[in-house]
Amino acid sequence: MTARYSFGGDEHIFVEIDEAMSLTAFFGSISMAKAVRESGIRGVTEICPANASLQVRFDPDVIAPNALLSELKALEAVSASAEKTLATRIVEIPVFYDDPWTRETLMRFRERHQEPGATDLEYAARINGYAGTDAFIAAHAAAPWFVTMVGFVAGLPFMYQMVERPKQIEVPKYLRPRTDTPRLTVGHGGCFGCIYSVRGAGGYQMFGITPMPIYDPAQRVGYLKEFMIFFRPGDIVKFRPVGRTEYDEIVAEMEAGRWAPTIRTADFSLDAFEADPAGTNAGLLETLHGH
Repeated sequence: MTARYSFGGDEHIFVEIDEAMSLTAFFGSISMAKAVRESGIRGVTEICPANASLQVRFDPDVIAPNALLSELKALEAVSASAEKTLATRIVEIPVFYDDPWTRETLMRFRERHQEPGATDLEYAARINGYAGTDAFIAAHAAAPWFVTMVGFVAGLPFMYQMVERPKQIEVPKYLRPRTDTPRLTVGHGGCFGCIYSVRGAGGYQMFGITPMPIYDPAQRVGYLKEFMIFFRPGDIVKFRPVGRTEYDEIVAEMEAGRWAPTIRTADFSLDAFEADPAGTNAGLLETLHGH
């Protein structure tokens, strides 16, 4: 694929790896960001990779915009040939699907939804061809998800489902955004899953809620004491459905400082995944569960 370049004001160059999201495009963005970082181009002040793109900030008094553009284009071939492997971690995230808090919220905003007579889960199940919400939840939680970007609000992960493209869950955002979304809502918009790190406005469909904090500016949560934001690009997430009883137990353990998520280190190869998605996912889940 060939990247597309555009200027953003006087201090930014935007590099779009591909118009369509894919893990190949994501690896292209992080490979190019790494190549720019290691090149040591004078005048580059910030590199921000995203789902399928990156943005480079520079000082125009140090390097002319067109000169930087030439440097970036020269690095494109270098990044394209980079090895598509990643040493990362796989994390198990408990999710209380169809919980009372997101259900109460979504019912307050039905006039902004494509299908006011259904819940977000019912709508998502129907348009993705599932027989009902139970089958949809099982599919949502079955395969791992790849964190391709963290941001928009502090700590919010964008997650790409690790299945063949025809099997991917896709659901449009609300027709008009809500003014409220519960903290730690597990949502979905387009091809991306997310977890809302804070309470606030939002337009993604709401499927459930996790008891696991992912952003703690006070750094009181044990596993967030070193850094207030949990997720990193490249993390792999496995959702685990829980009921109300286990959800409440985790919240209580969390408040007592005794709970932490299951995390394992893992090596991910894009080539291996593209050759055998199911086999790669099975290996990741074996790593997670210690088999």
